[in-house]
Amino acid sequence: MNKKVLDTILGFSAGVMLAASFWSLLAPAIDLSNELGYIAWIFPTIGFVFGGLFVLLSDRFLDKVLKNSDNLKKADSLKRSILLISAITIHNIPEGMAVGVAFGGIASGVPGMTLIGAIMLALGIGIQNFPEGAAVSLPLRNEGFSRFKSFMIGQASALVEPISAVIGVVLVLSIRSILPLLLSFAAGAMISVVARELLPESIKENKNLATLGLIVGFIIMMILDVALG
Repeated sequence: MNKKVLDTILGFSAGVMLAASFWSLLAPAIDLSNELGYIAWIFPTIGFVFGGLFVLLSDRFLDKVLKNSDNLKKADSLKRSILLISAITIHNIPEGMAVGVAFGGIASGVPGMTLIGAIMLALGIGIQNFPEGAAVSLPLRNEGFSRFKSFMIGQASALVEPISAVIGVVLVLSIRSILPLLLSFAAGAMISVVARELLPESIKENKNLATLGLIVGFIIMMILDVALG
């Protein structure tokens, strides 16, 4: 894919996910806290912090594994590819949970949760999965795997997302009292993924395009969620 197009798409996806984190996750978490009689900001804050820490600690763990592997087998690029698959697979977990929580929140009648918001959140995550799939498949192809096998392994790295989404839905529907925590946890994880993965990659070469993409994505998400929600 053309780098300018890719950076614009990554910026757009980051904008959608940032807006969705607030209007589809954090705002409903605050509203529900009020409805349940909690202090409005406490559980959303706690959930957001833990969501962000989950992503950060997962990445740190994988960095340590990668560093140790490099010390043992510096020339083993296939091992590096396998670790890359593991990294992308693990960070897909909170993304899938975010989608599941968003749709589960609608089914359980959480104030502020809208269908258009959940759909746009899923769309934003789906868009940014394209370059992630390529990041898995291309190194494997370079190692001599067939095009089909490289493609299928790239697809398999995202299988955790629908599984995590189902877990998110089950938790939302069964435990309403901790919903503010789950919603804000998903928001914290989402914004951490945006900050660590999408934005740094998108602004390496084309800052202006990435910024414009982010603005457009944020505005579209905001308009759809507020005006149509």
